[in-house]
Amino acid sequence: MHEYIEQRDGGYYVAGTRISLDSVVCAFNRGDSPERILEEFSLLERVSRVYGAIDFYLDHKAEVDDYLEETGREFEASGVPLEQANPVLWEKIRQARSVSDPNDLRDQAYHLPSLVRHVFTR
Repeated sequence: MHEYIEQRDGGYYVAGTRISLDSVVCAFNRGDSPERILEEFSLLERVSRVYGAIDFYLDHKAEVDDYLEETGREFEASGVPLEQANPVLWEKIRQARSVSDPNDLRDQAYHLPSLVRHVFTR
């Protein structure tokens, strides 16, 4: 597929890791530098992996954005809201985003499906 990205379990991941492309894209889109993303996801190990993931995203932006939107819809339709299914995770995400209104986070939920899918399928 790409030197730095692989597709598995219905999602995109940084090759050789359990870090979803969703996670890197979310951080990139909120303005984090590649170095900051590496700090946040130390399992990536090298900043070149972050740049590679960003490169893949920018080269396949429409495809990846469609994927994120679709998985977001699937997640929303899947039943139990995250704040009910895993309140501890929800609170950590809410605090990390410094969101004062939890409803605001729902608008950003399309960034989370692969993380949540990973948490609830293990």
